[in-house]
Amino acid sequence: MGKSKTNKFKRPQFNSVGLPVTAVKEGDGEEEEHGDDSCPAAELLEKLQSPSADVREFACASISRVVQQSQTIPGFLQRDAVRRLGPMLLDRSLAVRETATGALRNLSACGGQEVCEDMVKHDVMTPLTALLRECCAGFESAVVSMKDQSNGVEDVANEAVHLLWNLCESSSQALSVFNKSGLLDVVVQCLEKHPHNLELAISAAHCLHTVTEDNPELLCSMNTAVLGALENVLLSSQPGVTQTLLRTLAAGTLWNMKSSLPAARQAETVNAVVATLSQCLDLDAGMLIPELRQAEELRHRNAPAVSDIEGQAPEELAEEEMIEEEEASKQKRNGKAAKVDNDFSDLLPRGKEELREATALLTAQQTSLEIIVNMCCSDDPSDDEWEEESSSDESDMGPDGLCDGVSNLMSPLCLSAEVQGALINHSIPQKANDSLLLQSHLSQMERVQSRALTCLHSILSTMDAESLGGATALQEAAQHLSSLVFGAPDEEFLEAVISAMRSLLQMIASKNIPQCMTPQQLMSLSETATRCDVVSVRVNAVAILGITGSTLAKEKGTAETLQMIGNALLQVATRDPELVVNGEALDALFDVFADGEEAETAAKNISLLPALKALQPVFKTKVPKINSSLVICVLDNFSIFFHNIIHRSELSKSQHCLFRS
Repeated sequence: MGKSKTNKFKRPQFNSVGLPVTAVKEGDGEEEEHGDDSCPAAELLEKLQSPSADVREFACASISRVVQQSQTIPGFLQRDAVRRLGPMLLDRSLAVRETATGALRNLSACGGQEVCEDMVKHDVMTPLTALLRECCAGFESAVVSMKDQSNGVEDVANEAVHLLWNLCESSSQALSVFNKSGLLDVVVQCLEKHPHNLELAISAAHCLHTVTEDNPELLCSMNTAVLGALENVLLSSQPGVTQTLLRTLAAGTLWNMKSSLPAARQAETVNAVVATLSQCLDLDAGMLIPELRQAEELRHRNAPAVSDIEGQAPEELAEEEMIEEEEASKQKRNGKAAKVDNDFSDLLPRGKEELREATALLTAQQTSLEIIVNMCCSDDPSDDEWEEESSSDESDMGPDGLCDGVSNLMSPLCLSAEVQGALINHSIPQKANDSLLLQSHLSQMERVQSRALTCLHSILSTMDAESLGGATALQEAAQHLSSLVFGAPDEEFLEAVISAMRSLLQMIASKNIPQCMTPQQLMSLSETATRCDVVSVRVNAVAILGITGSTLAKEKGTAETLQMIGNALLQVATRDPELVVNGEALDALFDVFADGEEAETAAKNISLLPALKALQPVFKTKVPKINSSLVICVLDNFSIFFHNIIHRSELSKSQHCLFRS
């Protein structure tokens, strides 16, 4: 629902956080010993039974590294790795606990949703719950005296919370166990460690942000202690991008919990949440990322010689890893290039502080934009509602209210006065628009831009033109969005741009604001979008033609442009293989040529009536294959519009019902 969840799978193959360098090197030798075609799972799992804590720790650390090679995961699962690693979470040795939890964490992160569900099925939640409770009970007794000394209990807790986050994000059964086991208070205790252990607090904040989304069962157990802990984080003032990420996640969690907030505090909390998101978006990623890159380059110039990969700048390393992973993972799915989300923040190696900060900054801004989208979105209709609407009786759809049921589901959204006021007071529309100005080939920066486009689309659906800066601001935004279409890095980005453009041009047309796109720009945009494999992109592209054409039809001297639009729409209506795109093209034709002298002139020049007659056999071939209210809606619209064209052209036959017997 507006928020695009970060699926934590298919990570680039970094060494896991906290894995000792010696263990990694020894693991390399272990793997070579078995050969490229041999999985080391059997021997490593056998070593878990060793009476020596050092051997058990080495085995867990090696498993943690090896499972980052996804092809090795089936070998571990076939040998019951989850059941054999589970008891290691409660091992007598703290080091074994940490490495065992890290191994399961990497298995969950690199294995995918099916692996997470399999882990839960093999009862990993039982030892994990016990481990988390023991960690929290031992926080006070494990306090260290030296500032730079690591707290072993908190390190174990960090791995455990991260594992819990991965499982709850991918498995509804894990989420149910979380609700019933009272783990909320345990994770909140980890969040409260933020003054001195930011890494643990951020893992806890990620987990809370995930488990509180669409989880009414959990919201019933909220208490003032939980709210107080989140508000303390929100009101903290420590500088730094990592602290910004922490506050952003706390803001998202509070928004997820809004229904459980006391009524008297809701307005104040909403304002605090939006203020936090606004502060995050104030950070200039386009300036900070190069600064972080320069800082790491300077640090490496002043440091002893290191290996090539360690010497790379953060932007170079992140970009290489992301691009490599994306090229390997692109697949065509349902006419759309499906890409695995390459969030690798939890596998970044220590010693790459600038890269970690850059990732934290971009994650914070992406999350902020996703939260704003959620604020602007009403609840999505359920599958039952869609089915009920789509199966409604044909008699419900008259000439003046075709497909009323579907239209109601797509009606403009309404924001509460508190939310709308907070968004405007903190200049969120402008800041979302500013996020589109990022210039980088870094994949995660492009993802931030994509979320900014979705955010802008949601804002346009919920606010009036004056709140968005007036006519001039809207025209400038339309010009900028049109330029992004031609430089879209992928189909997801193009889909977001076209969707935002449709909303923006619809608002411009409804307010009678002059169009700002030239006919050449319009046709180039349409041509680019209608070649896309994604159906929604093509639908929105023809809708943009309809919106622009219907506006131009009211002006003088626009017949030539209307002819270009009409020809383009007829081509889509005739040639596109998807009925929903054909229907949208017909709707656009109805809007453009419904009335007006310019429209009538253009219709004659492009022989619109014969072209519509020629469409009849095209639709007749598609109708037997599809049985839904969409077909009825399209055909009814077609018949009514065809009748109007004939009537306006003063042809002798005033009644033509081409598709209704």
